Amino acid sequence: KLYFEPLTEEDVLNIVEKENPNGVVLQFGGQTAIKLANFFKEKNIPILGTDPEQIDMAEDREKFDEILEKLDIKRPRGKAVMNVEEGVKAANLVGYPVLVRPSYVLGGKGMEITYSEEALKTYLSKAFEIDTKNPVLIDKYLIGREIEVDAICDGEDVLVPGIMEHLERAGIHSGDSISMYPPKNLSDSIKKQLVEITKKIANALETVGMVNIQFIEYENELYIIEVNPRSSRTVPYISKVTKVPMIEIATRVMMGEKLKDIGYGTGLYKEAELIAIKVPVFSTQKLDGVDISLGPEMKSTGEVLGVGKDYNEALFKGFIAAGVKMPDKSKKILATIRDRDKDNFKPIALKLKEMGYEFVATENTAKYLNENGIKADTVKKVREAKPNLIDYIRSGVVGLVIDIPTKANDVSTDGYRIRRTAVEASINVFTSLDTIAALTEIMETNTTTEDVDVYNISK
Repeated sequence: KLYFEPLTEEDVLNIVEKENPNGVVLQFGGQTAIKLANFFKEKNIPILGTDPEQIDMAEDREKFDEILEKLDIKRPRGKAVMNVEEGVKAANLVGYPVLVRPSYVLGGKGMEITYSEEALKTYLSKAFEIDTKNPVLIDKYLIGREIEVDAICDGEDVLVPGIMEHLERAGIHSGDSISMYPPKNLSDSIKKQLVEITKKIANALETVGMVNIQFIEYENELYIIEVNPRSSRTVPYISKVTKVPMIEIATRVMMGEKLKDIGYGTGLYKEAELIAIKVPVFSTQKLDGVDISLGPEMKSTGEVLGVGKDYNEALFKGFIAAGVKMPDKSKKILATIRDRDKDNFKPIALKLKEMGYEFVATENTAKYLNENGIKADTVKKVREAKPNLIDYIRSGVVGLVIDIPTKANDVSTDGYRIRRTAVEASINVFTSLDTIAALTEIMETNTTTEDVDVYNISK
């Protein structure tokens, strides 16, 4: 039977009382379902799979840190704080930049990367005004490669159907990142460590069923970002491309079967020959006032899958399906880049120049580009006399906007107005250098829809 009801205690309890099931599976309902674990325990309703006590060990910051300490597994240094003063001390201890987030949130809501004490104080003051009961978590922000693993554990053996590597570096929510399978840049040594750490954590948490783990690879070391004792949004994607029916296997494991009896061993499943890349889809054009800049807070409203014989073909398909247009050379590229990213932007800009694209930029970015042999016309800032940057975007001269924001999700900034104006004019906007670098790589190959093939992955 299928019930269309919200996942609240009262609604779910009504269904349980009506159906009188042998047990309830929480692992496939996301974070909202996992939060019902203690309620079911109080009502003596059997939970199939991981016990509520073990779920709490993964969700509770201090308990989970203890497990990692025992297992000798690294995580970014951090602390839970209850006021602004504690927060400033914690940030000074771990070192800036720091990732700050409220506890018990969905979709990275309210998460932010802060680079200074002033910005941190502003964030914490607002956070503790909204919620005085729960701590704010402060972690050292490591600018590394983000990796995601979905695994199934039967209490002993652990099956890892596939490892996903994020295209964008850490700091962008996993739901908004482009995910690549098989991973493109991971060594065999790192893959082996990922499987070993996943097995250690799954067994330490006494996981029965699904577990999702997010890692950062930073300077050839692996760090844990978070562990979710449930399935994640990547499970349908990884199930389809690996042909491992994860939901079916996890359910059978929760009902008491062992992986080896189902026909799957422990460790990493064999990697597929085809490349599959998940590209997020955004509805920002239809949602008035939403800032499109990528960061720790999730903004995507869907995703598409590009499949190809190599990474460029798969990513090209993903971009096209997600509505990203290849820039027209008759139109200019508008660039506005924060100072700390200008050197990283230079090789991308040089490639675009060689392909025949012309640049316009705000004063500092234009100065930097011209000094490095990349001709760029200067355009007036948003608050300067007309015709300014906003007029320029609306004129139809611009075909692509690259805007790397100094501060995301701040509607008072010029960057916000630039991004909103471009989106409303149906111009592609990129706020991550990793994404524009990948698009540039595809543009260099001159790939068109005529060059790609169709692959059947449902066999």
